[in-house]
Amino acid sequence: MVLLADPQLGTLLDLRYQQHYRAERGQHGAGKDMDGRRGETLVVRVPQGTLVRGADGEVVVDLAQAGQRWIAARGGRGGRGNRHFATSVNRAPRQAEPGQPGEMQTLHLELRLLADAGIVGYPNVGKSSFIARVSKARPRVADYPFTTLVPNLGVVSLPGERSFVLADVPGLIEGAHAGAGLGDRFLRHLQRTRVLLHMIECSIEPGRDPLADYDRVRLELVRFDPGLAARPELVVLNKIDLPDTRSRLAELSRQFARRNIDLLAVSAATGEGSRAVLEALWKALGTVEDRLPG
Repeated sequence: MVLLADPQLGTLLDLRYQQHYRAERGQHGAGKDMDGRRGETLVVRVPQGTLVRGADGEVVVDLAQAGQRWIAARGGRGGRGNRHFATSVNRAPRQAEPGQPGEMQTLHLELRLLADAGIVGYPNVGKSSFIARVSKARPRVADYPFTTLVPNLGVVSLPGERSFVLADVPGLIEGAHAGAGLGDRFLRHLQRTRVLLHMIECSIEPGRDPLADYDRVRLELVRFDPGLAARPELVVLNKIDLPDTRSRLAELSRQFARRNIDLLAVSAATGEGSRAVLEALWKALGTVEDRLPG
């Protein structure tokens, strides 16, 4: 049985409903010294970016390349029939050798999305609206938290035949690194991204502040994987079409400037500022290696 990385697949949903796979059984040998037919190889297609773990939880292969194949289980060796034991004095021996059983494996598959840049931030800050604005991705968008339950991928096209893949990662909350809000399931998708786009908003919720939100999400990244916090990032204030947000832009820009962070501004609803953010992302992508360990 072979696992094949297929870039046309986006989820492991098919394997969730069919969890047992068995390759075709070989055929017995026949008369007139004929060997038995080999069983056909079973090819199971999985999304590009699938991590395969053994029964002990250790990673055995990372199917990160399109078209990459990995032998998950080998078929058994066929036994030899009586003709293999014939001699000059024993032309019809009553002796044969049994075939060997094929391998059986218990594997755990985990999908980590492959994207150039990933959008992070609190729930409902407009991540899904932004990716829908700048790409053909159509994630579910609503005015309540945790609308996005699975990461979304979108291809962003820029003038000059430039493009990159952007991932919208579901909202993170305090404790996400330990699984709060299913955050640990979402954070692993960021491990394959090269640049982070950190989206903030001027929330009306008590106790929320854009700078404090940024610090909390950064802390979750550090606690989950210190390497994530070391990656290049852009900080973007969304919803500047709202008067209250626009009035705070200058003040927030000064706060972030004290940390040597240039605050960008955008409106996912109207598209204002989108081109500047995308060009800044493209520039940041050009400063890092094409591949990062995931």
